[in-house]
Amino acid sequence: MASVVVVGAQWGDEGKGKVVDLYAEEADVIARFQGGNNAGHTIVVKGEKTILHLIPSGILHDHKICIIGNGVVVDPVVLIEEIDTLEKRKIFPLHTKLFVSESAHVIMPYHRRLDVARESHGTGKKIGTTGRGIGPAYEDKAARVGIRICDLLDAEVFKEKLKRNVEEKNFYLTRLFREEPVDGEAIYDEYQAYAERLRGYVADTSLIINQEIKEGKKILFEGAQGTHLDIDHGTFPFVTSSNTVAGSACCGAGVGPTTIGAVIGICKAYTTRVGEGPFPTEGTCEFCDRLQERGQEFGATTGRKRRCAWLDIVLVRQAIRVSGVTGLALTKLDVLTGIEKLKICVGYRTPWGEEFTASVPANQRVFEQCRPIYEEMDGWTEDIGEARYIKELPKNARRYIERLEALAATEMILVSVGAGREETIILKNPFNQVKLS
Repeated sequence: MASVVVVGAQWGDEGKGKVVDLYAEEADVIARFQGGNNAGHTIVVKGEKTILHLIPSGILHDHKICIIGNGVVVDPVVLIEEIDTLEKRKIFPLHTKLFVSESAHVIMPYHRRLDVARESHGTGKKIGTTGRGIGPAYEDKAARVGIRICDLLDAEVFKEKLKRNVEEKNFYLTRLFREEPVDGEAIYDEYQAYAERLRGYVADTSLIINQEIKEGKKILFEGAQGTHLDIDHGTFPFVTSSNTVAGSACCGAGVGPTTIGAVIGICKAYTTRVGEGPFPTEGTCEFCDRLQERGQEFGATTGRKRRCAWLDIVLVRQAIRVSGVTGLALTKLDVLTGIEKLKICVGYRTPWGEEFTASVPANQRVFEQCRPIYEEMDGWTEDIGEARYIKELPKNARRYIERLEALAATEMILVSVGAGREETIILKNPFNQVKLS
């Protein structure tokens, strides 16, 4: 089966963009299946950085089909800006096609306004949203009042839905949050221009993907964020508004579960988190600032500093279970170079003696009080950026990888030793399951 799903095994920011870019070279179709422009995937090719928020990371390769699936919420402003930027930089390949699902929901100006208003006017703990309108857009989808891409392209349908939604959203903005209302007529005119600009990209993307599958083509499904930001399986309520686990690839792209052949979990060599929420290993790592600096741990979308700490294998084990991960891709191993003693969190212990080793506690009050149980390993000082085979890594780096495999009970199929596309050790090809080194 030549369909591969790539998901994050932590709290996002694991380096999925680089891995998708690598696998896209062999894939025929690259499909993004959930999330919105609250996620940013960074790709570095020949020292040049490209950050994508909606367009699949495979867009830099020629002769591909790139798809924004029905599970994605699309901000037309951001999408058009990305297309224009790629074309201006002359890196939108001539023979690569981009399609947007006609069933994908549209992020509207009132979604962004509500997102920001809730965070700024709310009481108690903040969620730490990006303010991009993602949550409110998914709310409208669940409430069956959302505006889809196909609605946007139908002027009469769009006008009718927009009028009803603007009335409701303005009630919240003005009466609850004491904010200025949005202008429905101005939104209509603005978004009709976007509709005409995007019309040529819109299609029934489920049909396209399934036809490619029937023809034996290789499909790469690209997830956003990470497993522990999943609305059902993450550290609720400090999560995103969509399902980030591998099963969401089927719903968010319009394919059946029998089409999926492999699931690759992307795992950073340490742990990071953006936004609010419990983080057991945070504050116990004397090298946190160093990890943040060397790993360039800033949000690709917001620029916010990421919270950094030692690797938490409990998070990874749960991600493997809920997504059915068949292979792990380890990223940013090079960032650990030069640290004398490395720690791996293998479990949590509460003040009253309860231990968690197989899963993350769902009760946030309990999770906030968990303290890490560590294993310690020797680090390495040698530069690993030039390694292209596992045998070229220092002995202690190989031991670290082997220990992670054992703790996760899942094989490592890729190790990233730098930001560049070429700075990678490929151990197995996920499309044909053949070991390469």
